[in-house]
Parts: sequence; structure tokens; C-alpha cells
Amino acid sequence: RKLHYQTSTPEETQALGRILGEQTKPGDVYLLTGPLGAGKTCLTQGIAWGLGVVEYARSPTFVIMTRYRGRLTLYHFDLYRINDPLEAWDLGLDEQLFGDGACVVEWADQAEEIFPPDCLWIDLDYATDGAGRTITIDEAPPRYQAMLDALASYSQKQMG
Repeated sequence: RKLHYQTSTPEETQALGRILGEQTKPGDVYLLTGPLGAGKTCLTQGIAWGLGVVEYARSPTFVIMTRYRGRLTLYHFDLYRINDPLEAWDLGLDEQLFGDGACVVEWADQAEEIFPPDCLWIDLDYATDGAGRTITIDEAPPRYQAMLDALASYSQKQMG
């Protein structure tokens, strides 16, 4: 089942990410897709803060990977500039995917065939009204159930 969230501001996208980060377990992998400016880095900032990272996560477009230390190590990848999925392996992505930290991969659709099936795909896009963002989580593997429950209760509080 697909889960849909709507955020109106970058801060709301970060807050949603923070819930994800607070629930993150070693080995969790978030694969982010969506057009330029749709909020992938905002969501990642929230995930990092939820993991207790004090730094401000920036898009690692030019360095491809940035490491942040929090409760777990967060490996933040940006595959925007790669031309071939195998380049992601050459960057050492496989070592981080199967390590004891957590990974966020922006532009994961640039190399979707290399990711294992138990990753969480999150698509971010512009809302139809142009102002907010839509965040869609597609068919979450069972390992993410507690996180999805936390997101659901957060969403209900926001609505209520």
C-alpha cells in the first residue's frame, strides 16, 4: 500500500524526516526520488536531526557522499551526477548499504537496479497546487513498519 503525505513548508518536510530519523535502525536505507527542488535534501536534514546529527545536511552533489555522525552514522549519497549505475558501486555505495549505519540516497532512480529489495523508496514531488510537496512511500518492506506507525500517528496529530 502506498502512503501519501503533504507538506506545505520546508520545515514540515524536515519534521517528517525527523520522525524517520528517530525510528531509524542500523542498515536502514532510504532511496529518494523526485525532481530538482522537490525536497529530497530537506527530508534528509530531518532524518539527520532525528538521528541526533547536529550539523546541517547539505546536498552532496559535488562530493557524491557525505558522512554524518549521530546515534548512527548517516551516509548521504547524491547520484545526480552519475551516468551509469556501476559508478555508484565504484564510489563504495555497497559498503555503506550493508554496513551498520543508515543511508539516504538522493536521485536513487539513477541506479535503481543496484539496491537490495528491503530499502524504503520515497518519492517527493511538487504538490498540484504548486506550493507544497507530496511525499509518497511505496510498498514499504516489513522492517520499516514501526517507522510507518510513527509517521501515521504524527500525521494524525498534524491533522487533528
